[in-house]
Amino acid sequence: KLSNAEAYKFYRGVVEEIAQVTSGPISIEVYADRETKAEEMLAQGREMFTWISNGNVKYPTTHEGLEAAEQSVKEGIRVNLTLCFSQEQAAAVYSATRGTKEPAFVSPFIGRLDDQGENGMDLIKNILEMYKGGDGHVQTLTASVRSVDHLLYAVHLGSPLITAPFKILEEWAKMGKPLPPEDFKYDAADLKPILYKETPLDKPWASYDIHHDLTDTGIEKFSADWNAIVAS
Repeated sequence: KLSNAEAYKFYRGVVEEIAQVTSGPISIEVYADRETKAEEMLAQGREMFTWISNGNVKYPTTHEGLEAAEQSVKEGIRVNLTLCFSQEQAAAVYSATRGTKEPAFVSPFIGRLDDQGENGMDLIKNILEMYKGGDGHVQTLTASVRSVDHLLYAVHLGSPLITAPFKILEEWAKMGKPLPPEDFKYDAADLKPILYKETPLDKPWASYDIHHDLTDTGIEKFSADWNAIVAS
């Protein structure tokens, strides 16, 4: 296993290598488990933001993560709020990042909602609809894409950003890189719909219902992956 310093050095090297390939935004994720406080995340974020010129510090969509993101924005640090699974969480992201000089990102994970029988693509549709009433300072980054249909429907809905595994992009490329027609129909099969909720964007971020079980599960998985390579 690596020491914490060695792991961060390796991580920084990977990030810098990616930055040589693209000038687009690159998300750099802080370490966070259930016990990590906002101050600890913020300290990591401040350091990571110095690594490259086109980084977005990635925080979990939790109370502590949103608190760190709010302060980051005040300090001019670009952010990406990840592990988003509800419209209320996305509203909290909007509120916490108000005043950002450059767009903030929110990353809703659709595949993991599908896994528990809910139509994850409905969440993307609902967030995009909700954000129409805002000033555009948060961009939706469709994440946890599991199929070409996920990819095409995200494009059809107008998701400004999408992250997809190479195998999905490869499959899409072999199909000739098609774009969805105007009458594209997404087959949600027997997945349970996620209904749209009228949600104001002008409330204090901490007043929204931020908790989601899948966010907790995601944090546990991400922290376990990190701890698997770092000596305790």
